[in-house]
Amino acid sequence: MRLPLVNPDDATSIDIEQVTQMVDRYMERGFTYFDTAYPYHGGASERVLRETVVKRYPRESFTVTSKMPVWAINEEADLERIFNEQLEKCGVDYFDYYWLHALNYERVAAMDRFDGWGFIARKKAEGRIRHIGFSFHDESPLLAQILDKHPEVEYVQLQINYLDWDSPAIESRTCYELCVKHGKPVIVMEPVKGGSLARVPEAIERLFKDYNPDASPASWAIRFCASLPGVLTVLSGMSNMEQVDDNTSFMQDFQPLNEEEQAIIAQATDVIRNSIAIPCTACHYCTDGCPQQISIPEYFNLYNNYRQFPELRSNTKLYYDLISKSHGKASDCIECGQCEAQCPQHIDIIDRLKTIVETYEQ
Repeated sequence: MRLPLVNPDDATSIDIEQVTQMVDRYMERGFTYFDTAYPYHGGASERVLRETVVKRYPRESFTVTSKMPVWAINEEADLERIFNEQLEKCGVDYFDYYWLHALNYERVAAMDRFDGWGFIARKKAEGRIRHIGFSFHDESPLLAQILDKHPEVEYVQLQINYLDWDSPAIESRTCYELCVKHGKPVIVMEPVKGGSLARVPEAIERLFKDYNPDASPASWAIRFCASLPGVLTVLSGMSNMEQVDDNTSFMQDFQPLNEEEQAIIAQATDVIRNSIAIPCTACHYCTDGCPQQISIPEYFNLYNNYRQFPELRSNTKLYYDLISKSHGKASDCIECGQCEAQCPQHIDIIDRLKTIVETYEQ
């Protein structure tokens, strides 16, 4: 996810040469965990994993994870078909970790109906999956129900970052504590919240730099997650070599946050929470089925920059005009609601698009 592109307007145009170099640097530094999924990069991510990792390194030297796209399952036979397609696309005989992707109430009901839980358990028994679990995007009571009903799952992937830790919408802390209670290791997604915690307000950057001049804002965010007991790994969607170098530098000899650093994180949380207008992580789940082809995450990012960085306001207007030439404008929204149904952040997207219209189209 978030791999470098040759054409910024085409999610499938992944820069294979650059990704190959990034993979080599990552492996050289002793890291082995590669995370992909069926929908990432318009379906191209799994094939890129095959070309840049699987074909170039011994199978035992790396770990592959992928996920069952539960929203694409219309009958039980789809589980086997898609799973086999993923093995072929990735070029592997088995997945080290495999899970049911982005569960919410609707998708849990579908997996109950089509026996998705039994399917991944059977694939584990066959040796096609080493470890089974699920990723989660909903309310904590549903997570508690799943963990009570399915003790066979071995881990849970959660959205955790210091900004969402006490968020009533995301419930990072509550969900994490439920996993700890049930003895399930946690894989962290969105530790940098789609990159928004890598570029923080100037006051917070000074706060970080005053304590440690060499530490990037992203390093504070990732270390916050990695410092939590029971965390198996922290995922970071790296888009260039600079990010690979930064992330691996502080994780090679990982040091948990100390009490003083935890206090600085608490200060940063208060300031950033007041400065980020729309908590979008640019996952693009909202855009896949948009009938108007509205570039929702890009518009939200422009608006956040508009609010956080006054000196960039004129630039964000120029970029809005540029993007809207090849995509739907915010005013093209027909309020069908499919985007809100897919949003892991539970953003009121339709209302937020009206704000975009007021900002850039009037």
